Amino acid sequence: MHYIGLVLGLALLAASMAAIAGCREDTVDVVPPLESDASSLSAAEALTNGLQAHRDGRLEEAATYYFQVLAQDYGNQYALFNLGVIEQTNYNRPVAAESFYRLALVSDPDFESALFNLAVLRRDQGDSQEAMDLFRHLITVNPDHARAYLNLGLVLRATGQPQEGDAAIEKALELDPNLRVPIPVESSSDATP
Repeated sequence: MHYIGLVLGLALLAASMAAIAGCREDTVDVVPPLESDASSLSAAEALTNGLQAHRDGRLEEAATYYFQVLAQDYGNQYALFNLGVIEQTNYNRPVAAESFYRLALVSDPDFESALFNLAVLRRDQGDSQEAMDLFRHLITVNPDHARAYLNLGLVLRATGQPQEGDAAIEKALELDPNLRVPIPVESSSDATP
């Protein structure tokens, strides 16, 4: 079963890489060349360089390093996750981001960051049920994940389950009293004087 997941994951990775390349007409000109010895970097060194480039805002360079990691370690959850983050937050390409998060979860089904980001992405795309399932799975992996409880509660509220939603939000605030909970705005026709 795990083998099938890896094969499907690799196929999804190949499709994602092709889609991303197709979305970037200027990829060849924008990706900065790496040092001449870049091909001799280990996967760990490439990941470290990618994370530093990512932190510094050099996203194309970071992506290049992450793909170099994947060339050596095709299931590296951290490289896959960070490619998803770049696609989601910097390029607003949710389909590519989702592909990378799902591939990271093939490598490690309990990878908290990928679970959280995929759940948020699915929520934002209108798939409340999958978002709730992902938040619940994350809570089983880490019962102290306050933001997972908060987001689960908000999705439950939005899907007409206010009691369950409020309970999840209360648990989130118990775990992290500094969380800010968005207050639903009543329409003027519902407000009482």
